[in-house]
Amino acid sequence: QVQLVESGGGLVQAGGSLRLSCAASGRTFSSYVMGWFRQAPGKEREFVTAISKTGSGTYYADAVKGRFTISRDNAKNTVYLQIDSLKPEDTAVYYCAAAYITSMISLSRGGVDYWGQGTQVTVSS
Repeated sequence: QVQLVESGGGLVQAGGSLRLSCAASGRTFSSYVMGWFRQAPGKEREFVTAISKTGSGTYYADAVKGRFTISRDNAKNTVYLQIDSLKPEDTAVYYCAAAYITSMISLSRGGVDYWGQGTQVTVSS
């Protein structure tokens, strides 16, 4: 069992930055591919980015390439999402996701074992 707790969301102006964190419980964090999804009002949840178990590989949705950076610290059981040049269309609830011994592609297609509760990001124009 893994519990994921996100933090770092908030209200920011367009062009600003945020750093989201996701702290995971358990001693097998390094066995999980980690990722972030988001869900905007009235829309379906969508994949944002994923990172490999060691952190050596990353994968991004086209909509966020160049502005979003995912990273992880396995010693701290934490995955991060740095969001720069925020746009109003980035407004959404951001969810942390964990997938056990799988691929980033599989996670991006919804192959998720655990979800966080979500953190709200609101970007004002």
